[in-house]
Parts: sequence; C-alpha cells; structure tokens
Amino acid sequence: MDNAAKRFLFAAVALAVIVSLCSSYFNRYYLGVAIDVGINVILAVSLNLINGHTGQFSLGHAGFMAVGGYTTAKFALLLQGQLPPWAQPLIFVAGLLLGGSMAAVAGLAVGVPTLRLKGDYLAIVTLGFGEIIRVIFQTTEAFGAATGLTGIPHWTNFAWTWSCAALTVFVVACLVNSTYGRGFIAVHDDEVAAGAMGINPVRYKITAFVIGAFFAGVAGGLYAHHKQFLSPGGFDFLKSIDIVVMVILGGMGRTVGVIIAAVLLTILPEALRGFAGYRMILYSLLIIILMLTRPQGLFTFGRAAQRKV
Repeated sequence: MDNAAKRFLFAAVALAVIVSLCSSYFNRYYLGVAIDVGINVILAVSLNLINGHTGQFSLGHAGFMAVGGYTTAKFALLLQGQLPPWAQPLIFVAGLLLGGSMAAVAGLAVGVPTLRLKGDYLAIVTLGFGEIIRVIFQTTEAFGAATGLTGIPHWTNFAWTWSCAALTVFVVACLVNSTYGRGFIAVHDDEVAAGAMGINPVRYKITAFVIGAFFAGVAGGLYAHHKQFLSPGGFDFLKSIDIVVMVILGGMGRTVGVIIAAVLLTILPEALRGFAGYRMILYSLLIIILMLTRPQGLFTFGRAAQRKV
C-alpha cells in the first residue's frame, strides 16, 4: 500500500472525527446533508469499481444497498436493549460488517450466473435483481413489509459516515492501482485480449461485483441508522439510476471525479428546494445539459486521466 494512500486515510478519518466532535456547533440540517453526501460517495465509488474500472453496466446497486440496510437495521433492533450502552458502537460496527457481508453474498449470487452477459443484457438482469430484492422486503412482515421498518436507533454520525467513505476510497484506489487491480482495467479494455493473456474475465468481474456490493451494503447500513426508517420504495430502480448518473457524470473509472459528482448531485437537489415544484425539473435539465455538453464526464481529461485515481 502506498504511504500517500495511508496518510490520506488517516487524515480523512481524523478530520471526520474532529468535525463529528464539534457537530453541536453546526446546523443539524447541513450536518444531515453532509452525511447524505458521504453515503452517496460510498455508493458511487463502489459502483465505479464495477461500471467504471471493470467495464460492466450494473443497474442493481440499490438492491445491494437495501440488503445491507435491512440486515444492519434488523440486527440492531434484535439486540437493542439487551446490551449495555457502551456496547452500542460494537453492535453498530458488527451490524455494518454483517450488512456488507450479506450484500456481498447477494453480489456473488447475482454475479456468478449473470456476469457472462455483457452490455444491455447485464444491465437488464441487474435491474431485475434490484426489483426482486425490493419486492422481497416489501412482502416480508419481518422487515416491516410495505409499511417499512421503524424504530431504528440513530447511530450514524459524521465520523462514522466519512470514515467509511474514506475507507471505501482507500480500498478501491489501492485495489485498482495494485498488480491484481490491473486485471480489472484489462477486462474493461478488451476481454478477449485479457483472456488471451491468461486473465479470467469472469473471476475479475465477480470480484468487482462482490467488493462493490459489500460497500453498497455498508452504505445501506449507514443510511438505515441515519434516517431511522427504511421503506422498500427508497430502494427502487430510480435510486440505482441516481448512483449510475453520479458515476457517468464524474467520469467512468475516475475516482476523484466520481466523488465530486456524488457531492454535487447530492447538494444540488437540496439547493433547488427553494423552487419547490420546479426543483426536479431543473435538476433533470441540468443533468441533460451536462450529458449533452460533456458526455465523457465532467472530470475526465483525456484517456490517461481515466486510469488515475
């Protein structure tokens, strides 16, 4: 691991903890938006590993987020009140890891039979997977069914969210820039040539799917403990589209650009709240204009830039 990457992780976590300790001095609304931004950064960077670096086209990322969110929330609700207060952080961390692991299992389950597909076919299959997950939670009474899951403890704060976001960026950056990670880029550029060089494209695709799904599950757990309520409607295909737009707008395979796009596309709808009924129309128009004027992504400058984090 590069020392610069380690320093970035340490500095980011330290800054997140300091800001969280001073959170009482900040406006609660703006602090909540900052947490939403961190969650979307995790989602966008993890999807960028699949869509950007490995060259797949997944539309089911909200499904992985839902698996992680419901698993983490249910785990916390089952143990709530049974352990002393000092154990709450341990429950939270264990819940996030469990939610991420379950999402990774879901990623493996959808990856093994479908990643031999390419392009539009893969997108349709992953979209169907996301909808299946949503319907399962919508019809399962143990997870609140259509009314949703309530009473989730509020454990997500700025420090947890942005520490997880920094860890996600760190892991993806180290993975992509490692010797093993070059296989993702090779599969992205030319699967046939990669196979001829002894690289197994399916294995690399599944690895990307599992790792991306894990971090999406962690983001779902943070989201659950931030909003304190989960509804199946919050994980529909429109949520997956939102995450895909962040990746495309930031530049496929460009981690820094994806982070900036996630920040902008989370803050922009909030900034347009003053326009009430026209907010989503203006938001959609801005995205259309950006896609027409710079389809390669706002923060991608040349082919070489796409391979730098």
